[in-house]
This record gives sequence, structure tokens and C-alpha cells, in this order.
Amino acid sequence: MRNLLRLCPLLLAAVLLFGTAPAFAGNRVALVIANSAYQHAPSLTNPVNDGAVMAKTLKEAGFNSVDFRHDLSALDTRRVLRDFADATRNADIAVVYYAGHGIEVEGSNYLIPVDAKLERDTDVYDEALSLDRVLVAVEPAKQLRLVILDACRDNPFGKTMKRTVAARGIGRGLAQVEPTSPNTLIAYSAKAGFTAQDGDGANSPFTVALSKHLTTPGLDVRRAFGFVRDDVLKSTGNKQEPFVYGSLGGEDVPLVPVKVTAAATVAPAPNPQADIRRDYELALQVGNKAAWAAFLAQHPDGFYASLAKLQVEKIGAEQAHAAATEKAKQAEAERDRLAALGAQKDAQAKAAADAKAAEQAQLAAQKAKEQAQQQAAAAEQQRVNLAAAAPSAAPASTATPAGTNVASLTPATAPADLSRSVQTELGRVGCFSGAADGNWSTSSQRSLSQFNRYAGTKLDVKVASTDALDAVKAKPSRVCPVVCEHGFKVDGDKCTKIVCREGYAVNDDNECEKKRAAKPAKPATAKRDDGDERPARQRPQAGGAAGGYGAAAGIAAAAGAGRAAGGGQVICNSTGCRPVSRGCHLEYRGGGGPGNDANAEVCR
Repeated sequence: MRNLLRLCPLLLAAVLLFGTAPAFAGNRVALVIANSAYQHAPSLTNPVNDGAVMAKTLKEAGFNSVDFRHDLSALDTRRVLRDFADATRNADIAVVYYAGHGIEVEGSNYLIPVDAKLERDTDVYDEALSLDRVLVAVEPAKQLRLVILDACRDNPFGKTMKRTVAARGIGRGLAQVEPTSPNTLIAYSAKAGFTAQDGDGANSPFTVALSKHLTTPGLDVRRAFGFVRDDVLKSTGNKQEPFVYGSLGGEDVPLVPVKVTAAATVAPAPNPQADIRRDYELALQVGNKAAWAAFLAQHPDGFYASLAKLQVEKIGAEQAHAAATEKAKQAEAERDRLAALGAQKDAQAKAAADAKAAEQAQLAAQKAKEQAQQQAAAAEQQRVNLAAAAPSAAPASTATPAGTNVASLTPATAPADLSRSVQTELGRVGCFSGAADGNWSTSSQRSLSQFNRYAGTKLDVKVASTDALDAVKAKPSRVCPVVCEHGFKVDGDKCTKIVCREGYAVNDDNECEKKRAAKPAKPATAKRDDGDERPARQRPQAGGAAGGYGAAAGIAAAAGAGRAAGGGQVICNSTGCRPVSRGCHLEYRGGGGPGNDANAEVCR
């Protein structure tokens, strides 16, 4: 390691000897197309403004040719691309910038001219320009082919376009693309499947960031797009993330070369900070504890030593978190094993306590890891900014170490901002309905738990972490289903009230059902008393009807014995029935049958 560090001054001398101009500094051509005045869709405000800014930026950067066109029809677009293809045959770098509407159909991307109608989905093949046609135009360039699309807007044709085949998909934003030609990059203003914002000003956030970083002298184009991504995420509240598809080789590829200055006859005095910086970047590229230990042994004090110590703390925190996570898994497995075996309650309780303690230790390690990562990232960003602001004092290399994600160089995010970002993304995928206030409350934890359920993830819901933010942002569309109350139905991403036609009502199954006619009310009827107020012919006879005999007749007579004399009693025998004489009453004598009356009339 120390031998490598000692080689840095020799490398500096070699650079000074052979010059500092990058390899990609040849003939550069650019085509800028901006479509705003759409004839069959609402006009766009920003594209022509964005195109003018990009054309000016590229001209000031010293491009040999910059062709700016706006509001082109389909025929004019094809002609312009044909002419530009001729210009790229002698070019080392070819750039196409397009601002306007774009559409994705069946996984292919199309740029929409201003005269397109797109009444049917198949019209896109005739009235729009395929992205492949643009790639053909830049293909002759020898060293770098760059296509930039600020076209990830909401498509106004998608809502009115007729589908000739129901299964033909029309996506949101643009589809992911993988260039087949070498040394080709395709930059989107928003990640595949997402839409971009036009912003509140005269230019889109994406174009503002492009004009700021893309033509920085000596800045590798991949690093430039990394800074563009950071600016757009910050200006849009993490709602829009630019993305670059394709790959380049290991050398830096700046759009604008560093101006070559004549080397002085006398070698300049060595800059010790430059030597330390190169040693630091070499250790950063290796990225393990041994490399940082070697660097600190060589440079124990100073600005870069402080940065190195933060990197060591970050690695230690990551290792501690990994160990705590493994220990928590083992404790949980032991607890479950004892529970399955039916072990003694004391043993199970101890295993549960160990698992709980391991879980708390894991959470603490995770927070420590995230804090260390944020501090190291902030310090690294500060170093890069200082180097860019004062290149003569410490000309920092713009090359990104292999395997280093540009996103890792973003400034540290405050916990409240991180929580707010996770809440915003959870709301986008339909799992959070509250206000993104940065307060990681119980409702936010339930929302992340619901995301885990439907996305199949196992994120820690107790804290808002960068892992959670990345996992939610990776989902291009709704994850959690829409749940509506009774009487409402799902309509896209919201609930709407169910309205039934006249004579129908919503039933228990949330369906419209014909109303049932109300049954007429039964009229109230007076109950009749079977007592003595009825006519005599309707009451049971004391001796039975038509010569009735036997015990029943006797019981009836006995029941009537206590009544007032002649109180409406009737005596019946073989000769017929007659009223009991006044002052007389019936007495039951027993028996009954032919010639033997059970009741006798007794008069006093």
C-alpha cells in the first residue's frame, strides 16, 4: 500500500510531462429539438425555452456545430435527423437533446411531433418518431453518442387514444432502454415508468441542472449526470429522479476538455495537499480498513485525515450492523426453536428476552450505520465541492472509483427530511394517506408495514431508513390496494360514490339492486270474545248439539251452574233445545246417553 502511495508524485510528473488534455476532445456536433406548439394537444410552455438554453449552453461550450430546431412536424423531424446523421460521420462526439412529448407503446419509446393526432394506438408507428431512429442518427460518431430526453411528461394522447388491441400496453412515462451500440448513453429526465415536472419557472428542473453541470470542463459525463440527478431530486422534493442508461469505458469522457496550458520551463513547486489528496482517493478506491489504516499511518493529521477517520467509522458501523443483524436472526431462531420443542417457560422467557435485546441492538446499530454513512457522504461531498471551487489548490480527480455509486456522494439527509421522503413515496404507491410532515408516527409505521405486506419486503417499520426509501422508490406504480367504504367503489386511485338509477338501491354486496315494493299493512281487526255475549246458537251447548250426551255436556252444564238463574242457559235433549225457564238452572246429574239426560233443569 505504501509503495502505491509513493507512486503518486511520479504519476503527477507523468501527467505534467504528457499534458492534461483528455482523450475526447475532437469534433463535437449537437442537435437540439424542442416541441411546444402541438396542434392536436395542449401547448407546452417550457420545451422551446429549454431548447434555447441547451443550444446556448452547447455553443458556449465550444461545440463545432449546434443545430436548434423547434415545433417540427413528423416530416421535418425525419429530414433534420437525416441531415444530422451526415454531420455525425466526421464527429467524435454527437449529442441530441429533445424536449416535448414522448410516449411508450409496447415497450418502445416514441417522440411526438407537433402535427401528430394519434387517434389510435397504431398511429404512433406512422405519426411519431421512434427513439431507435434517433440512435441511428448519432451512431456514426466515433467516441461518444449521447441522447438526452426531457420528454417524460404526462401523455395527453393516452386518455383519448383508441385501443385497436385491448392487450396493447401504453405505459406511463418512457420505457427502460438498453443501448446496443458501444459508448452510447441515453439520459431521461425521470426514471423509466415515471413522469417529470415542468417546474414553476421558464425552464424544467432537469434542463436547469443540465445547463449547470453537463459542460463543466474536464468533468466526466457520468459524474455530470450524477450531479444533475442530485439537483433535480433536491428541487422536486425527491419526486423526480433523472436516470442514465448505457455504459462507457474506464477513461473519463468529458463533453468539454480542460484547456491545455503551456508547461513552464521550470517545474512548479510540489503541492503537498495534492499528494495527500491522491493518496486519499487511492484509499477511497480500495475502500477497506487496511487501506485507510495505511493512509492514516502516512498522513495522521489534517483535513484528509479527518475524512479518512469518518470513512473508517462508516466501515466499522456497517460491520457492527451486519453482526447485530446476524445475532438477532440467531436469537429469534433459538426462541422459535424452544417454543416449538415446548421447552420450560423459564428457558422460553430467557430466549424471548435475548431476542428482544438483540432486536434493540440491531436497531441501534442500524441508526449508527446510517448516521456514519450520512456523515461520510457529507464530508466527501464537501471535499468534492472544495476541489471544484479551488482546482489550483487541490485539483480533485473527477473520476468515479469503480463500483462507487454516484448517489453515495449526495449530502447527508436530516432524519426529518428522510422521514418526509419515505412518507411521500409511500403516499405515491398508495400505502400512506396522511400528510408528509416528517414525523415518523404510528400511522407511518402502519403504512410501511402495509407496504411490506403487499411488496413482499421485510423493512424495519420502526424507523425511516434509506433502505426503505430506496425500496419504495423502486416501485413504479401503486402497491397497496384502494379500500373503499360501503356505498363507494374504486375509481382509479380514489373512491367514488355508487349512484344507482331510479328504482334501484345499493345492497349489502355494494351492487345496485331493484327496490322491493312495500307490503300493504293489514287492517286492525277486533278480537271477538267467546264468552257469554255471543248469541246462544254460537256458544257450546250445555248438553251438546243435536242431542249431544256424555261427559263434555256434563262439564259444560256444571260450568254454567254458578251463573244467575236462567242467565241464558239452554237445555238440550233428544227432543231438541230450549232456553232454561226463568228462575231455573241446570245441574249435572252424571251419566248421559239415549233416554238418560246428563243435565236436569232444577227450579226453585
